[in-house]
Amino acid sequence: TVLFSSTYQQTSAASEPQVAQDPANRFLTRGPRFRMPAEMIRDQALAASGLLMERLGGPSVKPYQPADLWKELATDTLYQQSHGGDLFRRGIYTYWKRTVAPPNLITFDAATRETCVVRESRTNTPLQALTLLNEITFVESARNLAQQAMRSDGTSVSERITIAFRRLLTRSPSADELRVLVEGWHAHHHRFCDDPAAARAFVEIGESPVDTALDVMELAAYTATCSVLLSLDEAVTRN
Repeated sequence: TVLFSSTYQQTSAASEPQVAQDPANRFLTRGPRFRMPAEMIRDQALAASGLLMERLGGPSVKPYQPADLWKELATDTLYQQSHGGDLFRRGIYTYWKRTVAPPNLITFDAATRETCVVRESRTNTPLQALTLLNEITFVESARNLAQQAMRSDGTSVSERITIAFRRLLTRSPSADELRVLVEGWHAHHHRFCDDPAAARAFVEIGESPVDTALDVMELAAYTATCSVLLSLDEAVTRN
C-alpha cells in the first residue's frame, strides 16, 4: 500500500517554498529518499543491462559468489553455482544459507535471517563501493549495458554514454557529467589499447556471451565507464 501512495511516488527533492512550509516533512510534502535494499540494487543493475530474467516463481538459484566460501566456513556441502539464465534471476530467488549468507547482499545490509528484523539498517561503507565496481554481477552488467549502448543508434562516444546513462538513471547527463565521463572513456580506451590482453580479460568476466562483432578495446572502455555509472550514488538511491 505504501509503495502506491501518492506521497511515496513523489520525488524526495523539494522546492524552497515546500521546505519553508514543511521543513520536517510532517505533512508529507515530499517522498522518502533512501538507498535501495540489497536485492533491489542487484536487480537494478541486471535490469538496466538487459540481463534480468523476468520469469516468476521456481526454485532458488545460486548466483556468483567467492570460490570455496562455503568450504572455508566448514559447511558439509559445496556451493553449486547456477548457470545460464538462473544467474540473472531476481535477488528474491537467491538461495540463502544462514550460516553462509550471500556476501554481496550482506554487504548492502540485507538481514542475516538469524532473527526477525522489522527494518533493515542502511550503512555506507567502502566495501559497498568495491562491490559495485568489482563483483562479477556488476562488472558483467556494466559490460552488457556497454554492449547495448554500442549497438544503439548512437555513433559518437558522447551519444553512446548518454544512452547508457539514460537507461540506468532515467535522465540525460548534464554537460559537466558528460564531459567527465567522455574524458574517462578516452583514458580507459588509451590504457586498454596499450594492453589488449587486459581488455579481453575484462570483457570476458561473467558467463553471458560477449558480442564478438564489437571492438574489444572500445567495449572494455565503455564497460569501465558503465561500471562508474552503476556505482553512482544516484544509481543505488531511491529519490
